[in-house]
Amino acid sequence: MAETLNAARKQELEEKVYAGERLTRADGIDLYASDDLTWLGRLAHHRRTERTDDRVMFNVNRHLNLTNVCSASCAYCSFQRKPGEKAAYTMRVEEAVAKAVEMRDAQLTELHIVNGLHPTLPWKYYPRVLRELKAALPDVSLKAFTATEVHWFEKISGLSADEIIDELMDAGLESLTGGGAEIFDWEVRAHIVDHDTHWEDWSRIHRVAHAKGMRTPATMLYGHIEEPRHRVDHVLQLRELQDDTGGFVVFIPLRYQHDFVDAADGVIRNKLQARTTMASPAESLKTFAVSRLLFDNVPHVKCFWVMHGLSVSQLSLNFGVDDLDGSVVEYKITHDADAYGTPNTMTRDDLLHLIWDAGFRPVERNTRYEVVREYDPAPSLAERRAEPQHVWT
Repeated sequence: MAETLNAARKQELEEKVYAGERLTRADGIDLYASDDLTWLGRLAHHRRTERTDDRVMFNVNRHLNLTNVCSASCAYCSFQRKPGEKAAYTMRVEEAVAKAVEMRDAQLTELHIVNGLHPTLPWKYYPRVLRELKAALPDVSLKAFTATEVHWFEKISGLSADEIIDELMDAGLESLTGGGAEIFDWEVRAHIVDHDTHWEDWSRIHRVAHAKGMRTPATMLYGHIEEPRHRVDHVLQLRELQDDTGGFVVFIPLRYQHDFVDAADGVIRNKLQARTTMASPAESLKTFAVSRLLFDNVPHVKCFWVMHGLSVSQLSLNFGVDDLDGSVVEYKITHDADAYGTPNTMTRDDLLHLIWDAGFRPVERNTRYEVVREYDPAPSLAERRAEPQHVWT
């Protein structure tokens, strides 16, 4: 495809990046208009290495979904089930704890917990689960609940977000998750989201968390019916909030997924599927690069390898990304219905070799992005190729 930016505009953008100037909305839209991936990658990699050099962060975590029963029916979601529907489930507190402690021997450092908006579970279930998990795994950080869930807790409890987050923190919560953001622009959001947590409440809840000292992630779901301008506006809204609070520690672009036939009941639940295509690897790399270039005030950009595949995840490290998430295990949100062949889990050694093979230096982190352990730089090419290497698919 022919390059759509002229040489003068590309030079202007490049000069702004290398001068460390804040980019504008028009700059972001023009960056998305460029099909020169090499150029975009070079600019984003410059910004990324200014911050983190050749370091790539990861953690050893597990995703735990307490229930897939949800009062909402978001158009893109294949995870949600209605009460009584086949494959609907809700864990007892004891069951959730038992599943979590299975990972104790893997030196687990984080539990990542998100759920459906269950129509009948009482509010007190949620802090009780956290309290029991923390008692069973006192050295494991609990990153739990989207802003959408906290908004739901406000409705079912009659409490404010301030009171809810205080109680969750008292039970052991260390961070909210970044989900529920999707795309903030209403002209897109009205077609994809079936709940009433939008920018005003999502930002309000993260602002409350930041005021209490939490360092939270922020996300963006891309590659469905939105346009590049919507991605730019989404990032700039988050950037403005970050200017106020400084509480976002990482930005995570999440690739929208098509469904394949659900193994449990043969149903395709994605209502957008007939009119959408998933983002190509090139579009994903562009999204990472432009996000890194626009986000001058958020320290890290993450590629969630489960949604992008391992090869694109390695490539993303040259397009502004400096975090690859963690070992994950049983990521039900997309793995319930997809057929992309991405593994459910990666061990610590798998992640180390993934990062080394891409030419970077692994750094294990905790939930707050504090360093747990720094590893040696990648062995020399001669050492790495002395024996046949695994090919990631």
